[in-house]
Amino acid sequence: MHRWIVILFTAVFFTAGPSGNPVFAQDFVLTDDMTAEEKGLAIANEADLRDMGFEDSAADLTMVLGNRNGDESIRNLRIETLEVNEEGRGDKSMAVFDRPRDVKGTALLTFSNILEPDEQWMFLPALKRVKRISSVNKSGPFVGSEFAYEDMASQEVGKYRHIYLRDEACGDLTCYVIERIPLYEYSGYTRQIVWLDQEEFRTFKVEFYDRRDSLLKTLYASDHRLYLNKHWRAHDLFMENHLTGKTTRLLWDEFRFRAGLNDSDFSRASLLRVR
Repeated sequence: MHRWIVILFTAVFFTAGPSGNPVFAQDFVLTDDMTAEEKGLAIANEADLRDMGFEDSAADLTMVLGNRNGDESIRNLRIETLEVNEEGRGDKSMAVFDRPRDVKGTALLTFSNILEPDEQWMFLPALKRVKRISSVNKSGPFVGSEFAYEDMASQEVGKYRHIYLRDEACGDLTCYVIERIPLYEYSGYTRQIVWLDQEEFRTFKVEFYDRRDSLLKTLYASDHRLYLNKHWRAHDLFMENHLTGKTTRLLWDEFRFRAGLNDSDFSRASLLRVR
């Protein structure tokens, strides 16, 4: 999951400047003669470019589930991600629950693709078997949370049409606001509206519209921290479902990058070895 809302690629090279922050070999520019779709794609490409090269990452996190009455339940899990740079393929990820006891050992393995359906398998410890998640049923909730299975896959650029809508203030910053329209026919969403700040291209907010084009839920991303002088990660992801009043907050611990993860750590066989 965590190139969650990391968006796109373009062939620009960068080096670290005196401040330790990335300096890009060519400036990012939107011109008046670009169409809204060209601008949207350029913004998404720049966001993705800035996160390339992380190789792999791992993090522990706390999931806080809330209902309309203010009741909460807490789950602990860990997520590992492997960067994939193959045509037509996206990143791989593994999410494993450690607490509470009723979900301990439950694991979700995701192979993100571009236009082909994402491939997902879940290990159910009570049944001691691996279940494949149907490619036409990705809009269901992931382990009772407000994140859908579709949300747990890497949000690769080629999965969407991107359309620039406007510039808008977001706190003390100014954000690009773009619309992205899923190209996958079985997506649970008709469109998503994304706010990315114009300085670092970090995602601050995403609105999700259901198949009737009604606002279904909103994701708020905050507490962004910089790793390896390049990779920004939001440590607080808060998803609010506007229809049910339910919420899910993901609170991330420190990310660990370049831990030496490889393909063998992201296989169906590895699901059976989850501890």
